[in-house]
Amino acid sequence: MDQDTSRDKRAFVAPLVSTLLTLPMALVAFFFVGLSPMACDSCGDAASDRFDASYDVAFPVFTTGLLLVLAVLVTSWALPWQRRNSARRIGFALLAPAAVVLDYIVFAGIIDWP
Repeated sequence: MDQDTSRDKRAFVAPLVSTLLTLPMALVAFFFVGLSPMACDSCGDAASDRFDASYDVAFPVFTTGLLLVLAVLVTSWALPWQRRNSARRIGFALLAPAAVVLDYIVFAGIIDWP
């Protein structure tokens, strides 16, 4: 049997560590995104309208980003557990938590903060 097509006995490690990091990070990010409208509780009408309009765009962008994060995480688990896929698996596993951070940065960039 060729070395590259042999089964990798530690193939689960990178996706497991990534899952244990990514899911709590995504939950915390979702929590803070959900609390974001409270930032403009004491705003005037004009600032509140600008904030609400930007939040109405930013929230769907954030949730779509979380779906992409989930797809990357599932991909890290779904790759065949062969040695030739170990670099791709590790790459996807590293990309998932980084994508959560990027998703939150994009959300915060879209919002017109008061």
